[in-house]
Amino acid sequence: MATARAGNRMQSSRGVGHTLTPSLGGRDGSVAGPPSPQGPGKGCPHPRWRRDWHTLPCAKISRRLPISRDKLGCRGYGKPGAVLPAPAAGEDPGSRPAASEPGSRGSRWFFGCSSAPPGLPPAPRALRWCSSSSSCRSSCDTQPSRSHVLAVFDSCRAMEGPSATKEFCPPDTSESQLSLRNVVQITVVKAQDLKSIKSDTSITLVRVEYNGVILGDSSKADVSPNGMANYNFTTSFEYSTDGPNSWVDIAQKPALLTVIEVLQKEKKQKEEKTMPLGQAVLDLLPLLQGQCSFTVLAPLYAASTSPSESLHPEAKCALEVSVCTKKPLLSSSQLSDGNFLSVTLEAAYSVPEAFVPTGPSQNYMACLQIPALGKKEVPLLFMNGILKLDGEKEPLPRPKKWSLANIMAPGALNIPNSFILGGPYEDEDGELNKTKDREFRIQAESMKRIVWDKERRCYLDPAAVLILKNRIAECQYWPVEVCRMPVTSSSKGKTSKADKGDEDRQIFFHGVAYVNMMPLLCPGVKRIRGAFRVFPYQDSEVLEKTKRQQSVLRDLRPQMGLIKEGSGTPGTNSSLSRAVPSKAQREDKEKMSREQEFNRRTSNTTKIQLSGVAEEAASVTSVSLDGKQYVEAGTFLVMEIKLDKALVPKRLQEELTRRVKEMIPPRPPLPPRTGGAKKAVEDYHNHVASIAVAILSEYHELFGKQLPDQGATDHQTLEEQRRQLNFELNSSGKYFAFKEQLKYAVVKIVREKYLKTTAFETQEQFQAFLSELYVYLVDQMHIALNQLLYEEAASPAPRIRMTDEQLWLFAREAEVNKDYKLASLYHQQRIAQDQHNIQYWLDYGAFCLLLEDTFKAQECFREALSLDPHHVRSLLLCGIVAVMLQHYEEAEIFFEDACCLEPSNVIAWTLSGLFCELQNNNIQAEMAFREAKKKLQVQQARERSISGQGKKQISATSVGSSSLGPEQPLPEGVPDGSAKELPEAGEELTLASVAQEEEAPASEAATEEPSPVSGHSKPPCTIFMKAVEFLTEVNAIQFVRMALAHELLSQQGGPSSAYYLALARTCLLKEEFSKCEECLCEAIRIDFLNPDVWAQKGHLCYLRRDLQEAKECYERTVSFVEDAADMHFVYLRLGSIYLEDKEYGKAKQIYLQACKSSASCLTWLGVGIACYRVSAQQAPRPSLKNTACIPGGGRQLEAEQCYKYASKLGLDDSALLQELHAAQQRLGFGDPSL
Repeated sequence: MATARAGNRMQSSRGVGHTLTPSLGGRDGSVAGPPSPQGPGKGCPHPRWRRDWHTLPCAKISRRLPISRDKLGCRGYGKPGAVLPAPAAGEDPGSRPAASEPGSRGSRWFFGCSSAPPGLPPAPRALRWCSSSSSCRSSCDTQPSRSHVLAVFDSCRAMEGPSATKEFCPPDTSESQLSLRNVVQITVVKAQDLKSIKSDTSITLVRVEYNGVILGDSSKADVSPNGMANYNFTTSFEYSTDGPNSWVDIAQKPALLTVIEVLQKEKKQKEEKTMPLGQAVLDLLPLLQGQCSFTVLAPLYAASTSPSESLHPEAKCALEVSVCTKKPLLSSSQLSDGNFLSVTLEAAYSVPEAFVPTGPSQNYMACLQIPALGKKEVPLLFMNGILKLDGEKEPLPRPKKWSLANIMAPGALNIPNSFILGGPYEDEDGELNKTKDREFRIQAESMKRIVWDKERRCYLDPAAVLILKNRIAECQYWPVEVCRMPVTSSSKGKTSKADKGDEDRQIFFHGVAYVNMMPLLCPGVKRIRGAFRVFPYQDSEVLEKTKRQQSVLRDLRPQMGLIKEGSGTPGTNSSLSRAVPSKAQREDKEKMSREQEFNRRTSNTTKIQLSGVAEEAASVTSVSLDGKQYVEAGTFLVMEIKLDKALVPKRLQEELTRRVKEMIPPRPPLPPRTGGAKKAVEDYHNHVASIAVAILSEYHELFGKQLPDQGATDHQTLEEQRRQLNFELNSSGKYFAFKEQLKYAVVKIVREKYLKTTAFETQEQFQAFLSELYVYLVDQMHIALNQLLYEEAASPAPRIRMTDEQLWLFAREAEVNKDYKLASLYHQQRIAQDQHNIQYWLDYGAFCLLLEDTFKAQECFREALSLDPHHVRSLLLCGIVAVMLQHYEEAEIFFEDACCLEPSNVIAWTLSGLFCELQNNNIQAEMAFREAKKKLQVQQARERSISGQGKKQISATSVGSSSLGPEQPLPEGVPDGSAKELPEAGEELTLASVAQEEEAPASEAATEEPSPVSGHSKPPCTIFMKAVEFLTEVNAIQFVRMALAHELLSQQGGPSSAYYLALARTCLLKEEFSKCEECLCEAIRIDFLNPDVWAQKGHLCYLRRDLQEAKECYERTVSFVEDAADMHFVYLRLGSIYLEDKEYGKAKQIYLQACKSSASCLTWLGVGIACYRVSAQQAPRPSLKNTACIPGGGRQLEAEQCYKYASKLGLDDSALLQELHAAQQRLGFGDPSL
C-alpha cells in the first residue's frame, strides 16, 4: 500500500502518523505539484528522478555516489531504528521524527522548499525530511551523476547563504507567521457502524488523501462492539491561489478517506497486514462558499476488496469529519462578485461504428477551457468514458460522479445530492430539440453510446466572470472537443510505440461540439442543458465560430500521453503539466533528439520542408477522415452547464413593482371621512330622534297608548306620569345610557361647530360657553323632535339603472354596427357607475385600440393599473401599448413584471417572447416560448384529468341504465361541455401523460377523434393561438400578426382552420375583404363543420351587402348544434335580412331566440317590428313603447309624444320616417305641426 508521501506540506496529529513535507522546488517556495503515486507494491513511494531534484533522497545519493552524508547535510540514516544525532543549536526537536518512533518507517532529508509543515519549524531550504519505507533504497532506479548532485547542492547553499550551509538551523517561526498560512485542517473524529461492513473487524485506522497525495494515517483504533471507532485524527494541507491545491482543485476535487483494517499478525510474519475496508468522500466546496468550518457525516462505502456482500442494506456506515480553516478562503468581494460553474458531461450518443469494445483499450475524452483566475484558463477534462452497446436507456434520475481514479469503493464515486434529472426534449437549450428530432433522439439513447455522467466544478473569480461574459457576448459558441486515444500498457521495462515521445501521439477521432452559451446572458438564466452535434475539428471552422486558434486537446497531448492502462485522470493544475516521465521515455526521447539532430545536419532544407508538409497533410487528412464519421453517424453530446449565480441578474419583483409605480403611481386612497359641522349636527339629530323613540316606547309600556277618541289628558295626570317616567328611567339606568349616547354627538358639535379643542383660560369663559352651547343644543333638539313627530320622509323615486352586462352588450352592439359614438357613451357610462372597476377601464381601452386611439387607450390601461399594480392583464396591455408607442424600456418592465407576478400565465410568457423577438433578442424569446409551452402542457394535462374524471362519472352512471335521452340532464359533477368535447382516445389523465404524448410519433399525435356531437375536430391549442385569442379581444392587431406568423411556422402539417379564422378576423377589422375571403375559404376547406367559420363568412357577406349569401351562411351557422362564439350578432343580422326580405315570421322567431339568449333593445325592437308587420297588434304595444310606430288605437297623445322624442333623439332611419309621415297624413294626428 505504498503511495506517494511527497507533494504538499502536511501534518498529522494524535497517534502515530507520518510527518510529510512538500516536494517543492522553487526558489520562492512555490508549489510545484504533487507527484504521481507509484501504486501499491511498487517499492519506493517517491516519484522518480525529476530535473529539479527536489524529491531526491539523500540516503540514495549517499548509497550510489561517493558523497558523504555530512557534506549533504544529512543527519540520519534511512534505516529503521537508526539513532539520530542531537538537534543542532536553534533547531526544534519536533522538526523531524525520531527514527525509533513507531510508524516512522525511517526518515531522510529532501531537497525542497523552505517552508515546513504546518505547526512545525521549517528545515533549511536545501534539505527536508522524507518519510518512506525501508525498501526505498533498493527499489528506486534513479542514477544521477555525481557532478550533477554536487552542482545542485552548491546552488542550494548559495541561495540560502552562509548560515544555511553552516548549521542548517531552521529560521524562527512565531505564532503570527503560522497563523498567516493558508491551511485546511481535516479532523476525522470517529467511524460509525463499521461492523455492518465486516462483522469481525477489530482494529482499524483511517488514511486521508487529497489531490493524489496521502496526508497521513491515523493511529490504530479498536472497534467497539457497536461498530464505532474513535480516531480523533487531524491532518492538514496548504492551499494557494495559483499552484497545487488551488481554488480550482478545492472546487472539484474531494478528499478521500479510507478506513483500513489492520489484520492480526501470523506466525513468522514480520509486518502487519492491512486491507482496505471502506472509503468516504469529503466535499470541500463549502470552504469556497464562505464557511470557515463545517462538520459532516460522510457515508462510508464498502471497498471492492472487502466482503461487501455482508453489508446490510439498512447499514449507516459513516465517518464524522470536521473541516476548518483559520480564515475564509475567499474574501467577501471574491465571494459576492465571483461565481461557481459546473459542467456535467452525460453521454455521447449515436457514436461512429468504428467505436467497438474489442481491440486495444481506448480512452474516450472530452475537454473545454473555462476562464477561472482572471485571464488564466483552466481545462475541464473528462476522461475514461464508458462505451456501452445497444440496450436499455440510461436510467433517470441517476447520480453524477466524481472524476476520481483508482478508487476502491465504487459507491464513493457518486456525488451526494447531485443527480441527472433529464427532461422533455423541447425544454432543452441545445440542438435536436424539435419535434422532428424526437424519434432520432429516442433511438439513439438506446443504441451504442459513450457514458461519462461526470461533473467538474470551477470557481470563477470576479475578473474571470467578466471575461466569460465578454467572450460569450463576442462569440456565442463555446468549443467542447472530443477524441479517442489509445491507452498505453503499463508493463515495466517495455516501451510501446505510443510512448516514444509526445510528438508522435495523434489524437484520433478529433471532433468538436459548439455549445451555444448565449442563453447564459439572459436575465436570471443559470443553467443550460441540451444536445449538441459533434463536427470534425477543423482549425478554420473553430476559429470562425469560436475565435480560438488552439486546440485544448492538442495542448494537453503531452500530458495525456502519460496515461497508462488503469491510471487515473490527470488533474487540471500544474501537476498535469509536470508529470514525471519514465526512464524508458527519457531514453527514447534522447535517442529521438539525436536522430533529429543528425537529420538536420545531413538533409537538405527543402527536403525537410517538403517532408514536413507531407506529414502534416497526411495527419490532417487522417484526422479529418476520423472526424467526418461523427457527422455521418449523427453523434451528439448531452451536457449541462450550470452557474451558481446568473451572469445577468434578473430584476426582483419588488424592483419591478417599484418601477411600475414610478411610471404609473397608484391612485391615492380615498380621503378619510372627516365629519364637518353639518355632519356633527346631523348626528346629534339622529341621536335625539333615537332617544325620543326609546322614551316614547318606555312611556307606552308604562301607561299604554292613548287613542284619539279618549280626549285630552289633564295637566295633573300628565305631571304624575312624567314623575313616574323619570323615576323609572333613573332607577333602571336608562337615563344614564341615554346621556352617554348623546355625549359623543355633543363632543363632535363642540369640536366641529365651535372649534373648541383646548382648555378654557378662565372659569367665566367656560360658563359663558356652556350657556351658549346649552341654548344651541336645546334648539336643535326641538328641531329634531319636530322632524320626528310632524314630518314624514318622502320615499325616493325609483332610479332606473342598467346593469353592467346590459351596458357591455349595448356597447358591443354599437361597435359591430360601427356606431362608435354610441359605443363610447356606453363605455363611459359603465365607468361612471363604478370608477374602481378594473375591467371597465380595460374594455374602454380595448375599444380605443379599435379606433386606433393609442394615447387614450394608454390612459385607460394605466388607470386600471393604478387601481391594482399587480393586475397581470393590465400589465400586459400596458406593455402592448408601450410597444405601439415605441416605449420599449417601459414595455420590457411591464412584460417582465407580469411574468414574475404570475409565472404560470401562458399568455404573459408568449407576449414576452414576441416582444423579445421584436427587439432581436432571439435567445431570450426562445426561452420565453419554451416556458410558455411548458405551462400550457401542465394546464392541458390538468384539464384532461378533470375531463377524464367527468367521463368516468358518466360511464359509472350509465351502467345498468339506458343511454341518456336528449332532454335528460347530465349527472352532477360533469362540467359543461364535456359531452361535446370528449377527450382523445388513449389519453392518460396525469401530468406524466405530457411526456408520453411528446414521445409518441407525430403522426399518431395528429390523429384525433371527431366529436360525436358537433362532427368537427378541434385542433390542438398552442401558445400562439392562446395569445391570438387574447390579442383579438383587445384589438391589438400588431401583436396578432406576429403571433400568427409564429403559428404558421410551428405547424407541422400546414396551417390549421383556427389559424385562417383568426387571420380572417384580423382582415375583417382592417376591412381587407378580399384577403379575408381567401382565408375563410381555406378554413372551410380544412374544417367544413366549424360554425365559427360560417358565422365569420356571413359577417363578411353582410358587410359586402351580399345579403343572400350572408343569409345562407347565417342559416347554416344556426343549424349547427354547437353555437358559434358570436351568436348574438348572427341572430341580429339574420333577423334584419329576414325583415328586408319580408319574411316576418322567420324574423320574429330569430329575434325571439336572440331575446332568449341575450336580450337587448335591438332584439326586442326586432320582435316588435316583426310582430307589427304580421299585424299582431297585441304584441307590439310593449315592444314599440318607445317608438313612433303606433299612430292609431285612440292613443293620440302618446303617439305625438313618441314622435317628438324620436325626432329629438335624432331618428335617422329614412324608410321608417317616410312610413311614419305617411301614416300621420293618413290619420291626421301624431305630428304637432298638423
